[in-house]
Amino acid sequence: MKFLKKDKQNENIVGASAPENEAPVAEIVSENVQTVAEESLPEVPAVDSPEQVVKFSEAIAKIKSELAKDIVGMEDIIDNVLCAIIAGGNVLLEGVPGVGKTRLVRSLGKTLALPFSRIQFTPDLMPSDVTGTNIIEQDDKGKMNTVFRRGPIFANLVLADEINRATPKTQSAMLEVMQEHKVTVAKQTYPLSEPFFVLATENPIEQDGTYPLPEAQIDRFMFKLLVGFPSAEEIADIVNMTQKTMEETAESVIDGETILSMRELAKTVPVIDDVLKFTVHLVANTHPEVDGASNTAKKYIKFGASPRAAQALITCAKVRALMHGRYNVAYEDIKALAYPVLRHRIKINYAAISDKLSVDDIIKLVISETK
Repeated sequence: MKFLKKDKQNENIVGASAPENEAPVAEIVSENVQTVAEESLPEVPAVDSPEQVVKFSEAIAKIKSELAKDIVGMEDIIDNVLCAIIAGGNVLLEGVPGVGKTRLVRSLGKTLALPFSRIQFTPDLMPSDVTGTNIIEQDDKGKMNTVFRRGPIFANLVLADEINRATPKTQSAMLEVMQEHKVTVAKQTYPLSEPFFVLATENPIEQDGTYPLPEAQIDRFMFKLLVGFPSAEEIADIVNMTQKTMEETAESVIDGETILSMRELAKTVPVIDDVLKFTVHLVANTHPEVDGASNTAKKYIKFGASPRAAQALITCAKVRALMHGRYNVAYEDIKALAYPVLRHRIKINYAAISDKLSVDDIIKLVISETK
């Protein structure tokens, strides 16, 4: 299944053209919030017919249909996880044990025909247990050689289970992997195969013996998703499903190459200036210290979101638009994605806690004040 075609005569978008000033945002919101712009990317073949958008949305529908064989409910979680995978980001999943986080990633691995790896983070886990390490081996001729033994991070889909239980030293080993998709050991760099996706989980109940993720690392997660407890009907469906078999029954629908093609297609989706400005202002309105800050930020927010939030919003909005069969980014895409993109990037103050407002409540207020 191919999503991209190259126009041999020119490299422009055929049928729908992006605004000329889409790449750099020519508006500085304030001294503290820098201009947000997508990185300069090499030209990729663009959409030459609506059929490619239809194929994109149909591929997503097939994936979701297969996942439904193993996963009960969690529609929003699945949509956002698929969006992050295609966009090339990572996801932080917060939920109590037993709600299907591991099963979701395993089933995704089968559906997307990608290798899956699970890392159980514990306080005694060392960085080399994650990334791998150099060992000395003897070859057939009796010569001793240094060989790099790859760790479990070398997979396409990685489940970092209870990542906040590991020490900061081990957590930091994930930084380069999550951001640059490569591992450096003893001055030697090893790239990871694409697509690469990390789904890290946190248990919101137990806090003893845990180490909160540093801001530098938590900002590298594209989304933070909250997994709620299933309803009584969903629990009944889960019990009936697992009585038949505990193994995943989902079948392969697409492969990694197709995921990368879908990612390249999403990059060509145009974003009009008004939507881009709305996105930038939305992120800027989470900062209480900037000129013209929103009333909500001044009253309830201690620290605002980084420019990565605006980058994630635009990148994922393009994917979401294609998932819904549209070849343009709408305001609804930005507003829907604001919650998973911002909820781990802003810090509320005591006034918000005193007024019994959650982070999502604050995001809703910021959206309402953004024009």
